[in-house]
Amino acid sequence: MAEPHPPRHAIVTGVSSGIGASIAARLLREGWRVTGVSRSAPDEAAPGFTHRAADLSDPASLEAAVQDLCPDALVHAAGLLRTNSLGVLSPTDGEAMWRLHVAAAERLANLVMPVMPDGGRIILIGSRTASGAAGRSQYAATKAAMLALARSWAAELAPRGITVNVVAPAATETPMLRDPARAGVPPRVPPIGRFIRPEEVAALTAFLLSDEAGAITGQQITICGGSSL
Repeated sequence: MAEPHPPRHAIVTGVSSGIGASIAARLLREGWRVTGVSRSAPDEAAPGFTHRAADLSDPASLEAAVQDLCPDALVHAAGLLRTNSLGVLSPTDGEAMWRLHVAAAERLANLVMPVMPDGGRIILIGSRTASGAAGRSQYAATKAAMLALARSWAAELAPRGITVNVVAPAATETPMLRDPARAGVPPRVPPIGRFIRPEEVAALTAFLLSDEAGAITGQQITICGGSSL
């Protein structure tokens, strides 16, 4: 009788709430083993889940959290939104978002790619805002940079069967949506009449991590509820 294959292993960042928590929960239901990396652990943990506390904006903290891991997949879902209009842009806010969205993605991929098996998966959670949005230029710039990283890595890793994609939702029903820091630029409800649900982002992410998605790489797939129409 053939030995059962061990569960696939994914590193998921930003698991304490929102999209990251939904992705971790979805993968656990599908039989994955998940290592969550975030400042704080989610309220509930399921079998197959382990948490490693880390400040993703701190290179030493991030490296310590993943240094001994050999994942089949990496999902960078941690995010931060600060809104400022041109003329009052905050360098501090811009640097914070760049460190979390771009520098952390670079560092994570650079650390895990050499040990990731052929056929692995890398997914970055971007934003529909990457195409530009009034009052969110610094945030949009970091999300656009994530797509540039993903497309470049996809070209490099295609010979190994490792796919790299960006999942880009519009306004999603998460704690970030209610963050007072975005009070000056309120979210717009998509034409479908509601915000995107974290579970919908998790479902697409789970598909892109599957064997059936092995021919999809270097793409940004938008979940916009009709906002792009």
